[in-house]
Amino acid sequence: MRPIKCFISAFLFVIATAFTLPVEAQEISVYQSRHVSNEDMPQFIHRETTYWRTVAENAIQEGNLQFWALLVKVGGYNIPNSPNVLFINTFNDIDNTGGIWNASEAFPDVPTESMNTISMSTVMHTMFVRPENYVEAEGVVPDKDYNYVNIIFHDTNSPVELIDLENKHWAPFIKSSMDEGKTPQKGWGNAVILSPSGPHIQATTVSYDLYSTLKDALDPSWAEDTTFPEDGLTQIGELEISRRISNVYEIVSVVNADMEN
Repeated sequence: MRPIKCFISAFLFVIATAFTLPVEAQEISVYQSRHVSNEDMPQFIHRETTYWRTVAENAIQEGNLQFWALLVKVGGYNIPNSPNVLFINTFNDIDNTGGIWNASEAFPDVPTESMNTISMSTVMHTMFVRPENYVEAEGVVPDKDYNYVNIIFHDTNSPVELIDLENKHWAPFIKSSMDEGKTPQKGWGNAVILSPSGPHIQATTVSYDLYSTLKDALDPSWAEDTTFPEDGLTQIGELEISRRISNVYEIVSVVNADMEN
């Protein structure tokens, strides 16, 4: 098993060993954050990657589930009381998810208690998100290049306008920078948070940066001749009403519809 590679006050988004999630307007992602104790983490990851990954693969074959990911937070704040695992599930039809998580059908000879991970974890937050945009470096190899992700929450009263500005200014800039080798970043995307909402949430959109190494995710570098889209960044900054919140995650396991085709 690979080494153990999370919403705001501790819920953070994502994504992985093959991360190219197709982005379409009707798709909705469910981000579920959990807390798992250090002593239970190895068994938790074993059960998720051994059993529930296969269940997700079967659900993708049946057509509604488009994406499943398991992420584990690197470091953190107030760790004993914070989420440290993030699941992302993306559906074509959010109103038609019944019966997807039937592990007994996939593993009829395995006792339910041997596959259970809910009893080993505490569900802390659930968030509904609409994916908006995604770009990646030319020639990226997901199995090799997508190992860590930095999830960034943005707080704004104008989420649609903020997303539009990112897509206009940041998306083409980061795409060309990745293609030209001016940054070690391998992918970038953004999304709108549909629910929950309110002043205590302190986030309405999310973006994410993908990297190959933990060092690059923690301390990304830029070529000296990089010219940033300053006017666009200024417009984006003017829409944000509080400081951004971000965490780094190791990408443990991912299944998506592209992988299954």
